[in-house]
Amino acid sequence: MGHARYGQSSKVGAHDVDLGVQGELLADLLEHWDLDAPHVVAHDYGGAVSLRAHLLHGARYASLALIDVVALRPWGSDYFRLVADNADVFAAQPPSVHRGALEAYIAGASHRGLTPAQMAVLTTPWLSEEGQVAFYRQIAQADERFTDEIQDRYASIEVPVAIVWGRDDAWIPVDRADELARLIPGATLEVIDGAGHLIQFDAPVELAVSLHRWLTAQSNPR
Repeated sequence: MGHARYGQSSKVGAHDVDLGVQGELLADLLEHWDLDAPHVVAHDYGGAVSLRAHLLHGARYASLALIDVVALRPWGSDYFRLVADNADVFAAQPPSVHRGALEAYIAGASHRGLTPAQMAVLTTPWLSEEGQVAFYRQIAQADERFTDEIQDRYASIEVPVAIVWGRDDAWIPVDRADELARLIPGATLEVIDGAGHLIQFDAPVELAVSLHRWLTAQSNPR
């Protein structure tokens, strides 16, 4: 969860997309799918969403892998605060200016650099008129209180947790990974070199190997 930053979610203005709503929806979705205790892999906002679903809404997991996640204060950038204070102005930018800003913003999440195809995957949902407004709306709804509300509960987590981080994550620095591993009992930590926040693009093989190793171990405990 998380890397497309809600790109395939509803962009209707009446639908809240804040992390509180997303946590409730994940818990409801697992119940709807009759998934009693799945293995969950979360990236970016998906971390806060999966942690809130588990800690506040009773979602049960067999294991939880947290990859470069939003989970600890501070995580809102200066850009987030600027957008929050001026969302209507950003939403009204000419499409070409919006595209340039969006591409520059997303490029900063990669350490190795994104291919044109990868950039297209991440930007296309936000380039329509509706998408442009929705992009700035979801940033404006980002609020650290959604992790503040659960941060003190991380010590109560009893499910197996793996933390995987790109060493060169410029969006959420790797010291957040160290702190998260300290707060969650028994959590494992793996830092992958040469990878930024978009680790799935920067180091896909290394990430796949790490997750395969983790999920295999959880499915076949000694």
